[in-house]
Amino acid sequence: MNFSLFFVHFTWVSLVIAILFPNAASAATPPKPQNTSIPVQVPNELNPSPNPLQFPTKPQEVRIRGTVPISLAQALELARRNNRDLQVALLQLERSRSAVRESQAALFPTLDINSRVNNSGNGFTSNNPSQGSTTFNGSAQLNYNVYTSGNRQATIQAAQEQLRVDELNVETQSLTISLNTTTQYYNLQQADEQVRINRAAVANAQASLRDTLAREQVGVGTRFDVLQAQVNLANSQQELTNAISQQQIARRQLATLLSLSESADISAADPVQLSGLWPQTVEQSIVQAFQNRPELQQQLAQSNIAEQQGRQALSQLGPQISLAGNYNVLDRYNDGVSIADGYSVGLSGNLALFDAGVARAKAAQSRADIAIAQSQFGSQRDQIRFDVEQYYSQLQSNLNNVQTSSVALNQAREALNLARLRFQAGVGTQTEVIAAENDLTTAEGNRVAAILDYNRALANLQRSVTSRGLR
Repeated sequence: MNFSLFFVHFTWVSLVIAILFPNAASAATPPKPQNTSIPVQVPNELNPSPNPLQFPTKPQEVRIRGTVPISLAQALELARRNNRDLQVALLQLERSRSAVRESQAALFPTLDINSRVNNSGNGFTSNNPSQGSTTFNGSAQLNYNVYTSGNRQATIQAAQEQLRVDELNVETQSLTISLNTTTQYYNLQQADEQVRINRAAVANAQASLRDTLAREQVGVGTRFDVLQAQVNLANSQQELTNAISQQQIARRQLATLLSLSESADISAADPVQLSGLWPQTVEQSIVQAFQNRPELQQQLAQSNIAEQQGRQALSQLGPQISLAGNYNVLDRYNDGVSIADGYSVGLSGNLALFDAGVARAKAAQSRADIAIAQSQFGSQRDQIRFDVEQYYSQLQSNLNNVQTSSVALNQAREALNLARLRFQAGVGTQTEVIAAENDLTTAEGNRVAAILDYNRALANLQRSVTSRGLR
């Protein structure tokens, strides 16, 4: 069979595509923005398996092989890389970008190409055998919607607004994950400090018990004092055991949030200290929150989407005009006749005279969606103000608690020294020493709690006011 003419027609069709769509190849893959931020270095053993469908089946695959201390900055970097909620939000954003490109395709005409090669003749058992004939049919169809009563532009704008919603959703997820990571890290710090404080309490109780036993042996102490010291030591040991358990839970909570490797465990490397001061007044913070919070912009974008959807619905009642062009080629090989071709160009119009009220009903739904988005905007605005005022008040009270607890800690240490001196001199009692030890443990815990509560309030205030998250 001779296919040379078929390839000639195919080349002609390729030239038509190149002329009508010169930028088709470059427009298909727009350049992606580059990330210029320098990531924080994290240990490689903390990274999870690249296979999201990994399913451990053996105990050794989930056994913890070591504990790695990490800083808060490293925890935030791991959350940015590994958190699955953020990854889903980014995938939804990429899907919306593709939807925008899909809607913008309506701005261009569409071109369809059809071709067929057919060989026909009499059957092999025919009494009048004849040579078969080969024919080629080819056509190119060009279609373009010239006028859509605003449907095309409304569809594009709705897709762009949805892209904006998903961009803001990524920012919201980033802020939420950053806050959750920071809060969990502070919880781990508090669990670590509680273990340290309870170990110190056990050491103090052991020292008191040794002193009491020594005084009993030389005849200046009583069995009652020994029993008191033993009970105090047992209570301290029990508190230490509970604190170690809470420490393990806090480590696993943070590891789960960061989606770490199955065999990795972490501890807090940063010391417990104030993470910074808030320089603005509550009024300035509220105004900044209104300007920066992505949730408010999301409600505005949702209102715009509903408005465009209403326009799409009403456009179905308007005229629709489209352009269609067709070019056909017909050739029968070896018949001594040249190629036959033809073309047609035409405009077609359509106007819906009656749709039983469907378009106007959809438009009414869109107006209701606009009102809902506006009402939610007001509720979100009020909630943002409350959040700022709440966390600002907590920040101030916790800062005062830090100062008060620092003074109380120094006083508790001095009181314990005096109680021990009085007990060793025979003018004090074991009860006073135990009470002073418990007061010191409480004072140390109160100071750590005040500092970390301040840091949590500051993190929440930053989340409520600023628009900085995991990027």
